[in-house]
Amino acid sequence: MKTVKKILIILAVIIAIPLIAALFVKREFTSERQITINKPKQEVFDYIKHLSNQKNYDTWHKMDPSVKNTTSGTDGTVGFIYAWDGEKIGQGEQEITNIVEGERMDTKLRFKTPIESEAACYMLTEAAGSNQTVVKWGISGKSPYPFNLMSLFFDMGDDFDKGLESLKTILESQ
Repeated sequence: MKTVKKILIILAVIIAIPLIAALFVKREFTSERQITINKPKQEVFDYIKHLSNQKNYDTWHKMDPSVKNTTSGTDGTVGFIYAWDGEKIGQGEQEITNIVEGERMDTKLRFKTPIESEAACYMLTEAAGSNQTVVKWGISGKSPYPFNLMSLFFDMGDDFDKGLESLKTILESQ
């Protein structure tokens, strides 16, 4: 009986340590990455403002090619919603909330599974010459407790870097 009690105490400690640590990890997160694409600013913006194009360059769709997508509204306009439901990437939706034509698109991400949360996302384009555009991709939000602990091990910026590299390849090959 003493052995069972010791095992239960050890298991309780193993479970408690991450839960206690999560109390001290910030819940807010933010990340931004950028890349320079050798295409005119308007051409780049016209591509990225269409959420349906993200499946061509973001890393999440590449992880789950069997994902099912639905849309609502007119792509590239405020109010358009792009939803996904995948085995590996879970379920959620992204809605265009603001567009400054040729410069900025803001979206609201609503994750439903595996963790319910929301985040604000944006993509910016800045001219870097007559045929070059800097694209910035960023996100900010809050991770619910105890999932905020994952921020110590996972940086969404790495996925943005890979996605921006794919975007650059796609646009520069057109």
